Amino acid sequence: MADENMTPEGKWYVVHTYSGYENKVKADIEKTRVNRHLEDQILDVWEPTQSVIGDKVDKNGKQKELSRKILPGYVLIKMVRDDKWNDVWYVVRNTRGVTGFVGPDSKPVALTEAEVANMMRMEKQTEYESSFHKGDEVAIINGSWKNQGTGIVESVDSEKKTLTINVELFNRSTLVEVGFDDVELKTD
Repeated sequence: MADENMTPEGKWYVVHTYSGYENKVKADIEKTRVNRHLEDQILDVWEPTQSVIGDKVDKNGKQKELSRKILPGYVLIKMVRDDKWNDVWYVVRNTRGVTGFVGPDSKPVALTEAEVANMMRMEKQTEYESSFHKGDEVAIINGSWKNQGTGIVESVDSEKKTLTINVELFNRSTLVEVGFDDVELKTD
């Protein structure tokens, strides 16, 4: 009788790794896959990452773009459940840096298609990161509000690269929107 969990097309499984070992685990599993001729059982190894752009610029005036792990401490593996499943499971489980599969009793549980699609969508999105945070005091150095001195950050819109800050205007607290380039963090 055939195992009802067998999947000839492959499903995605999550492997837990030691923190910081994700790249090494991915590379080791890919190498083992080729060396042991497991290309028909281990179809893909994936470490989902997302592009992050900060508000700081390098010496050439370009914004710094970094890659951030979506699931730190985890690697995804697309595997086929067939008659070699136990051997493949053992090989992956005993790869240096792997602590186990995600699932009850470290038994692999496949991700749903929706979960995989969501991670793929997250990977394609670029995230914008700001060095400004709510409550920071900033000095206004450019723009229409330049002569207003300082303000307190009320909200940050990293995508639009703007801050809403609270400034004293006509002896009243007033919220104004300024660009990241128009302010700098105040350091006393």
